[in-house]
Amino acid sequence: MAEDSEPIVDTDSANHWLSRARQLVPTALDKSRAATGFPGRWKAIVSKLERVPPCLSDLSSHHCFAKNALCTELLQSVTNALADALELANRSSEQPCIGKLQMQSDLDALSGKLDLALRDCSLMIKTGVLGDAALPPVAARSHEPLAPAQSNVCELLARLQISHVEAKHRAVDGLLELMREDEQIVLSVLDRSNIAALVQLLTATAPKVREKTATVICLLVESGRCEKLLVSEGVLPPLIRMAESGSPVGREKAVVSLQRLSMSADTARSIVGHGGVRPLIEICQTGDSICQSAAAGALKNLTAVPEVRQTLAEGGIIRVMIDLLDRGIVLGTKEYAAQCLQNLTASNESLRRSVILEGGPRSLLAYLDGPLPQESAAGALRNLVSLISADALLSLGLLPRLVHVLKDGSLGAKQAAASTICRISSSSEMKKLIGEFGCAPLLVRMLETKSNSAREVAAQAIASLISCPQNSREVKKDEKSVPSLVQLLDPSPQNTARKYAISCLLSLSSSKRCKKLMISYGAVGYLKKLNGMDVAGAKKLLERLQRGKLRSLFSRK
Repeated sequence: MAEDSEPIVDTDSANHWLSRARQLVPTALDKSRAATGFPGRWKAIVSKLERVPPCLSDLSSHHCFAKNALCTELLQSVTNALADALELANRSSEQPCIGKLQMQSDLDALSGKLDLALRDCSLMIKTGVLGDAALPPVAARSHEPLAPAQSNVCELLARLQISHVEAKHRAVDGLLELMREDEQIVLSVLDRSNIAALVQLLTATAPKVREKTATVICLLVESGRCEKLLVSEGVLPPLIRMAESGSPVGREKAVVSLQRLSMSADTARSIVGHGGVRPLIEICQTGDSICQSAAAGALKNLTAVPEVRQTLAEGGIIRVMIDLLDRGIVLGTKEYAAQCLQNLTASNESLRRSVILEGGPRSLLAYLDGPLPQESAAGALRNLVSLISADALLSLGLLPRLVHVLKDGSLGAKQAAASTICRISSSSEMKKLIGEFGCAPLLVRMLETKSNSAREVAAQAIASLISCPQNSREVKKDEKSVPSLVQLLDPSPQNTARKYAISCLLSLSSSKRCKKLMISYGAVGYLKKLNGMDVAGAKKLLERLQRGKLRSLFSRK
């Protein structure tokens, strides 16, 4: 009669390792209690061993206990630690005793293993990692089948929170690969505990782990989906430290992340509060082109917050931004530098004077020589001109740059140039010079734009220049001036340019030809409505046009 075959034991199952651990715990406890030498260390180890049985019970009672590899791996770690405890306890009673230093080192290593195993077990139960790795919350709520890729992501995210450094390193590698293939799969199952685990890995002892974690976080930040979670879980201090002293790759990813995160005013304040200004400024001085651009972009975002501007100035940002304007390689970096200076000079006269003393106007004007002048440099100059003498502005070459901006600049740059003209047109001599450079026709063209603010500042600039006879003649000659100005008499609340349009038309009304054009383009109808609204100057201009109409009627009779 054939003998019954022995049951096959699955040595890779969680149940097998649970059974092994439960068998070892009583013996390990007894031996550890009886161990000789280093009583304090053995007492601590006994205390930790006594916590193992409740952890095993909690783990085995979880409904996902046998469903994923994390349980098996954790139980293997616990079993190995228990076996180490038995071995060390036996060695401690041997004669002659092994070297004290070696035994002390081994006991510390055992204590660390037990700490890690107990912590991981607690994490798996209390934070839901065990359930997350078996089935993500999204799938659990929707009752939809779990895609293999999502299952893989959940396990990788769970591994970030438990296990040893090397396992976490592999998990970050896998997560990074998945993020590059399809970040949406990762984002769909990401939650606060996963974010917290990633943030903690930014301070891991292994430089490669920190570097790869920074890369994952950079991808998450750029996705635009996790910024608030990352900040709330404390990502800023480790990112700032990495920007200051990380590896080249880690530094780049940290600075790019800070640039994106600093777009929030609250986060910008936090970056300043955590000491982020100094490393960002240093990177602008010494970093490679990518880091330099990202750091300048982050500082641009910080300067958008008025209350931190003085702190930034005290950190030396003004000189550094001017240097970037002069010597920056990447055009985007120079643009960020100009935006920084525009923000810094927006409302603080002391900072404006500092920019002037550091030679900022000359650098800003040189930057405006580019083929498509932007608002940043033109706006910064607009903020500064009232503190610079007319002679100095002329010697710097301001007027030809304003013409270039009015011809070829972005709409925002043109508005800033027109506003600058308003601020420097205080003397008849300056008004004449501005006219001689050909600004008046260019301002008239701005009256045709769709932007109400652009039309308003253009009309204001024309109104400031038109008192000069030469400029008045130029505006009268322009076929588009009167029709465009009449359109700006529109009484709708959105039209904020009408007071300047009235001022311009009053100056032009001395010309019979211009008066006829005003009447033919409907100025009388607009003015009657504006007169009823008690708009300044409307009644005077209406009377002039109506006198002209009456004379015309009488002359016909």
